[in-house]
Amino acid sequence: MNSSLDQMALWNITYGLYVVTSISDGKGNGQIVNTVFQVSATPPTIAVSINKNNLTHEYIEKSNRMAVSVLEEETPMPFIGLFGFKSGREVDKLLQVSCRTGSTGCPVVIDHALSVLE
Repeated sequence: MNSSLDQMALWNITYGLYVVTSISDGKGNGQIVNTVFQVSATPPTIAVSINKNNLTHEYIEKSNRMAVSVLEEETPMPFIGLFGFKSGREVDKLLQVSCRTGSTGCPVVIDHALSVLE
């Protein structure tokens, strides 16, 4: 893509934002992701693209469990920034938002969530 028109076309691609959470050794963490998609309907299966260097990935790998909160379009930037620009190694993000424990034991973020998947 060499043309500025091609670049502008990429900016028009829309997608959602999600908070992916997991738990390991009694500690929860979450992060913003922009890629969650359905793989199959039966059995219900999703795929999530997540950075392997992030703490949430480490927790998912250890526990083999995760939850996904689908965020509403109006989610405020400070909320997105909490999960997108801060490391769970340095701050407990989940203490700063409303959560519940899901059926898998993972924390489920309910602030600004349209729906959740576990």
